[in-house]
Amino acid sequence: CVRKVYNLALAARTEAWTRQERVNYNQTSAMLTAWKKTEELAYLNEVSSVPLQQALRHLQTAFTNFFGKRAKYPRFKSRKKSRKSAEYTTSAFRFRDGSLTLAKMAEPLDIVWSRPLPEGASPSTVTVSQDAAGRWFVSLLCEDPSVKPLPATSAAVGIDVGLDHLLTLSTGEKIANPRHERRDRTRLAKAQRQLARKARGDGANRAKARRKAAEVYARITDRRRDHLHKLTTRLVRENQTIVIEDLTVRNMVKNRSLARAISDAAWSEFRSMLEYKAQWYGREVIAIDRWFPSSRLCSTCGTLQDKMPLNVRTWTCDCGTTHDRDVNAAKNILAVGLTASVCGAGVRPQRSTPGGQSAMKQKTPRREP
Repeated sequence: CVRKVYNLALAARTEAWTRQERVNYNQTSAMLTAWKKTEELAYLNEVSSVPLQQALRHLQTAFTNFFGKRAKYPRFKSRKKSRKSAEYTTSAFRFRDGSLTLAKMAEPLDIVWSRPLPEGASPSTVTVSQDAAGRWFVSLLCEDPSVKPLPATSAAVGIDVGLDHLLTLSTGEKIANPRHERRDRTRLAKAQRQLARKARGDGANRAKARRKAAEVYARITDRRRDHLHKLTTRLVRENQTIVIEDLTVRNMVKNRSLARAISDAAWSEFRSMLEYKAQWYGREVIAIDRWFPSSRLCSTCGTLQDKMPLNVRTWTCDCGTTHDRDVNAAKNILAVGLTASVCGAGVRPQRSTPGGQSAMKQKTPRREP
């Protein structure tokens, strides 16, 4: 029902746009009332009106982002490919003694909770969703009183991301890359071959094969996310200042030789987790210019090497210092990030290529835990 309402409203707004007319949320809400009165869409009355109204609000947000040039034109939701979810606000659910009852439901949902709600927390929004593997999830949005800024510390760390090692810290520590996708590649290939053999369409056999492939993908995603959560939480708890590189991952994955490995490393997700956890706990994340020559610069004397091929993992500077390529890069990242933190975002990279950015502090909007 949510998908149907979203698509109908998008079609109505698109058609109005071709006539040089503007349709807002209030008008689509009135359309929803009219749709419910028709015989064809009478089934919309069988579900709570709140998720349907929320779908219209999400569409309004999508158009706002489009007109603000922050996103592309909204697309229709697909029955097979789009994320299946419904959002309930406070008036459409009841949460008492660990049981959740949604609007128009007589009995509470049978839920296996991953963890109890924080003491004194009251959920403001409930989102029910189903992933491609057929698993149902209930997410509760609430304020967590226990999430408070950690005691300030003088510790700072520079981080160089990679593929052989997922992270190399300026302290010299190297964190191995688990390569979750590679570990399950055989199972994934088998599931995809079985799916490819099934006749296209809505047959039960093809749906079953699609579900098995999705389960392998879900296993890979869950393990990767769990590892990144543990890693980012540890880094935020141990360090007051964290310096990273401002990488454009979406451009890097265009390299066909490295796209699979870069996607499996999930550098963008790592940065996202790092930023919102730093907001929670009063830490600082600084991103330096992606063009800064951190690998070619000697962290001891500051000499810049002309070339540094990727196959060179250790090198010796003219000052006599022997560097591990990744550790040296992490040390340089930390140094330039701390300079930017003290002096502002005025540190320019030692390069002649135009268009790059200087080191900058991250000012991300606060995300609620």
